[in-house]
Amino acid sequence: MRIVDLDGLSVHYRVDGDPDGAPVVFANSLGTDLRLWDAVLPLLPKGLKFIRYDKRGHGLTQATAQPYSMGTLVRDAEQLLDHLEVRDALFVGLSIGGMIGQGLAVKRMDQVRALVISNSAAKIGVASMWQDRIDAVNRDGIESLADAVMERWFGRAFRDTPELAAWRTMLIRQAVDGYAGCSAAISGTDFYTPTSGLRLPVLGIAGSEDGSTPPDLVRETIGLVPGSKFELIRGAGHLPCVEKPEDYARILTTFIKETGHA
Repeated sequence: MRIVDLDGLSVHYRVDGDPDGAPVVFANSLGTDLRLWDAVLPLLPKGLKFIRYDKRGHGLTQATAQPYSMGTLVRDAEQLLDHLEVRDALFVGLSIGGMIGQGLAVKRMDQVRALVISNSAAKIGVASMWQDRIDAVNRDGIESLADAVMERWFGRAFRDTPELAAWRTMLIRQAVDGYAGCSAAISGTDFYTPTSGLRLPVLGIAGSEDGSTPPDLVRETIGLVPGSKFELIRGAGHLPCVEKPEDYARILTTFIKETGHA
């Protein structure tokens, strides 16, 4: 377990793979911790340095008082990579992690040389939807939303497996301040203009059964960046790295190799 103090915030992170390898950074979705990537990492090319972290208010990272801004979450990632002396990383962000990746790529071109925007977009949902969710969590806890979230996260086949219970448990064990705070950050984010200015290799990944960021929404954002690529994983929901880790790893491995990062 690695914990670092970043400007007063205790951040939990993990480094796997080759400590001298090219860095690949993973940022998680709303309501999950860094275990989101457990099934994918062993399937990726050897010789890479894999960095995962729990964003503010998630997993073992400190929860500060809500609400959060996307700028704060981007700065958290920036400070962690500076602490680890990471430059020229391939950044893989899923859902809110994909938003963090977009913001970091715009702000710190020295830290991000290639970007994967997975099950994410430049703008997700509308403010009223997020406010309803924030109000429900603050009033009734994350448990009150858990069943609906599972339907958005996973395709029908996965929801019939015993593994669903573990992911539901992960969700409801997140801090209320962390979940609501990050929801507020998503609500206030519109990256259409800055993301359209990116000029680096970008890969978009979507799940055909994603109820949070449907494929067309992901594709629209990926289309903002010239030369970008888009991949659809059929039969998967919002977390294809969990449902279809082999497909996810194959797509990610191809991008890693095409960008010369392996």
